[in-house]
Amino acid sequence: MSKTPSNNDKHDFLAMAREALAIEAQAVLALSERLNDQFSQATTAILNCKGRVILVGVGKSGLIAKKIAATFASTGTPSFFVHATEASHGDLGMITQEDVVIALSNSGNTEELVAVLPAIARRGAKIVAMTGKLDSALARQADLVLDCGVEKEACPLNLAPTASTTAALALGDALAVVVLKARGFSEEDFALSHPGGSLGRKLLTHVSDVMRKGDRIPTVAPSASISNAILEITKKGLGMTAVVGANNKLLGVFTDGDLRRLIEQGLDLRGLLVSEVMNSAPKCISPDKLAVEAVRMMEVSHISQVVVTDEQGHIVGALNFHDLFEAKVV
Repeated sequence: MSKTPSNNDKHDFLAMAREALAIEAQAVLALSERLNDQFSQATTAILNCKGRVILVGVGKSGLIAKKIAATFASTGTPSFFVHATEASHGDLGMITQEDVVIALSNSGNTEELVAVLPAIARRGAKIVAMTGKLDSALARQADLVLDCGVEKEACPLNLAPTASTTAALALGDALAVVVLKARGFSEEDFALSHPGGSLGRKLLTHVSDVMRKGDRIPTVAPSASISNAILEITKKGLGMTAVVGANNKLLGVFTDGDLRRLIEQGLDLRGLLVSEVMNSAPKCISPDKLAVEAVRMMEVSHISQVVVTDEQGHIVGALNFHDLFEAKVV
């Protein structure tokens, strides 16, 4: 039977976890002190690369290499991962002389990785080593060497790759961040690589993409009665109707909130025209604005719908908070 942990055991668990985190944190901090011109040269090589940045590794280093490749790819640097073993069985054909190859191995002597280095070199690709051993076979065969060595692993046996993989990942992230800054990579660029993510939707979705158009826009003439305005609001389900004049020129809006306030005032609605009670200075937005700007406008103005107009003040669309929610912009 398994033993139920006592309070003392639980205290030990926390102490061990804190020790592991401290070891890994120190491993990362120590990297900054060892950064040198090799890092700058590696950055320059990537910025000047006419091909792809290819990450190579096996085992735990291979997993870290995959993540670094994904980070490069998502931040504007075309990149992918090649497993060192698969490289020696045909995947070497993915590598060209215009590529930069970043090879990861903590020991620097991983057999499968070292075996393909001469073939990569013959292809003319620049090799950047990320290793913890500067006197290793990988370091000797590389054009540039990034030192990601650690004093010890977080593993109490000093065997399982823990601090060493964290350090390699952090160094790879640092390289990717420096490159993206040097490229002038922006939020909009990031969104283009992440169209399915929330940031992508916020930075790529425009008002014109989500607004209601044509017959779906609730509109009435200024001479319409309050009853007709209510019917239009109910029919189109937007919570308001635009009041438009000649050539679809926006004159104002009448909302269900306006209707409630009129009822609270005890006014006789039967003899009123919508032009007499409309808001003649409504909040409007351009169709080429980002949808997230419509969200911001609604939140600041405490409204739940907005009219979309062109530069001449003609109504071209309308939307409410629910439309933005359905588009997953909110």
